[in-house]
Amino acid sequence: MAHPTQRNRLADEESPYLRQHADNPVNWQPWDEQALETAREHDVPIFLSIGYSACHWCHVMADESFADETVAAQLNEHFVPIKVDREERPDIDSIYMTVCQLVTGRGGWPLSAWLTPEGKPFYVGTYFPREAKRGQPGFLDILENVTNSWESDREEIENRADQWTAAATDRLEETPDAVGASQPPSSDVLEAAANASLRSADHEFGGFGSDGPKFPQPSRLRVLARAADRTGRDEFSDVLVETLDAMAAGGLYDHVGGGFHRYCVDRDWTVPHFEKMLYDNAEIPRAFLLGYQQTGDERYAEVVAETLDFVERELMHEAGGFFSTLDAQSEDPETGEREEGAFYVWTPDEVEAAVTDETDAELFCSRYDITESGNFEGKNQPNRVASIDELADQFDLPADEVEERLESARETAFQAREQRPRPNRDEKVLAGWNGLMIATCAEAALVLGEDDYAEMATDALAFVRDRLWDADEKRLSRRYKDHDVAIDGYLEDYAFLARGALGCYEATGEVDHLAFALELARVIEAEFWDEAQGTLYFTPESGESLVTRPQELGDQSTPSAAGVAVETLLELDGFAGESGEFERIATTVLETHANRLETNSLEHATLCLAADRLESGALEVTIAADDLPEEWRDAFASRYLPDRLFARRPATDDELEPWLDELELTDAPAIWAGRETRDGEPTLYVCRDRTCSPPTHDVEEALEWLEDGGTVTESPF
Repeated sequence: MAHPTQRNRLADEESPYLRQHADNPVNWQPWDEQALETAREHDVPIFLSIGYSACHWCHVMADESFADETVAAQLNEHFVPIKVDREERPDIDSIYMTVCQLVTGRGGWPLSAWLTPEGKPFYVGTYFPREAKRGQPGFLDILENVTNSWESDREEIENRADQWTAAATDRLEETPDAVGASQPPSSDVLEAAANASLRSADHEFGGFGSDGPKFPQPSRLRVLARAADRTGRDEFSDVLVETLDAMAAGGLYDHVGGGFHRYCVDRDWTVPHFEKMLYDNAEIPRAFLLGYQQTGDERYAEVVAETLDFVERELMHEAGGFFSTLDAQSEDPETGEREEGAFYVWTPDEVEAAVTDETDAELFCSRYDITESGNFEGKNQPNRVASIDELADQFDLPADEVEERLESARETAFQAREQRPRPNRDEKVLAGWNGLMIATCAEAALVLGEDDYAEMATDALAFVRDRLWDADEKRLSRRYKDHDVAIDGYLEDYAFLARGALGCYEATGEVDHLAFALELARVIEAEFWDEAQGTLYFTPESGESLVTRPQELGDQSTPSAAGVAVETLLELDGFAGESGEFERIATTVLETHANRLETNSLEHATLCLAADRLESGALEVTIAADDLPEEWRDAFASRYLPDRLFARRPATDDELEPWLDELELTDAPAIWAGRETRDGEPTLYVCRDRTCSPPTHDVEEALEWLEDGGTVTESPF
């Protein structure tokens, strides 16, 4: 038969992951109508390979199989081979990863799936070696078997494809029959999720699970922080602190340059999987901010500051947006080969060559466990194993001198590391991931009182709005890369970015950010909300039709798109006029999925947080002032106050009118109405669940009102 595909088309793509495979002898196609039509026209199966640029085993499979002429000949002759970047197309990844997990009980990347020309899966797996080994089938054997089965057992393949697609549809798309018949789940689901976290907690090494690998799980940490505040139970705070301490001390954290790796391969957080993802370096610091608010531990604030410095230095576009990832691999200067972790690991000799003061080098090695035996393939991923006081005793030095010497050694080691060959950087800018980072920068500006973080947030928001938002069509694209804009935005893009825009409004008091958040929320209502099913889908109504339309209800490496959307709609409802439509949508989604949350709360951590927010009500802090007084910011933002919302507004109603025009509101929403400054001074109004304090100029008086449970007292005005 004629070859169904004639050339590798990936050089025409902007995704760095796809371009990594542009020189393969495999005639890779992007996921587009041309490739799908080719499969239908030639009636051949699709081989779908899904990965991402920082994926280690994706590189391994590419080197072993996709660079191999024999494999390429098989794929080109009998299949339409399609490559997908999961970071660009999470909808495609969600569908076929769900099938893989249902069929094999596990998932991961690279994801390998064989599909009918209609896109229905009939064989799935993850990494396959070229030849069979260690109980794994060989990729070449699978290709031959699939080819033979396609020709001889077509009916069986079609039946299996139909069954698997139906199973994926049941898992991803379906909702309960009786939509709206139940009540939204109570805050009990939050405590249930926190209790489940306690049961899985590793009290010896921190984190969750009794074995490796260890993942950071920031959504669980948010649940623990909220549950500790709601219940006063120390067990929740203990697990939160154990986990934050373990992540800050272990190999997950880059002690030399700041920032977090993807996860650790072992139970005790020693050796990471070395890629650095933008979403981890957004969501993990957000958890450390909660820890800082609850405990006052300055080390947590330092971790946030060091991580944001890393992001600004290594993941920020010169015009303001944030890039996606740093690869796990880089060139080893000794071998010239690309090795995982080569940029980050050390030997004692390398430390001594970089840190020329002998005592400083010894302190550094003792502090970070840099030994001759090593903890990673003969070298060492730094782990903080000795305290300042222990080192002071060991080296007979004052503690403050130890700290100064260690910081000097770290800075010197950092400068030496900068001379090494760097990991590749995936320079696509994703709307949703930028939204996560923007929200964290804005919250850090409030909690830590650093205006530079607010500038990082607003610069990135401006970048995304300028390049990815079509103001005329009211539509958001997902990806920007080298002036190329592509892919309709998904629910996570709109929801994460809306949360980020709202955070920018809170941090700066600029109404334009609030207006943008409301615009994004209205598109969520128009494109992702399904009234009949009572749910929010992951893909837009006007988007590409796939074999099923997924929802994203559970938390994964990023928070649940539906969960963040529900939280954000609840936050924005008070600014959207009198309709209450945003709250109605959020409430209905929680009602629709109440049974999921009640039976498997931990998997749906963000939705459980949203359910708690709905029941408890927002903590609205309305500030009528030209600027947010520093004392007020510090008093509210430095405390852990769940669901705190800074509802900043101008000092007078006359000054408020242009804001209402920009928000297209006829009247001031209740959160601002009648809340001018009193006596010409900045004035504070605090409300919890529609019960409000008297207006005050004294922040401590407002906090006392909160601590008293919101008891109405006589107004001084």
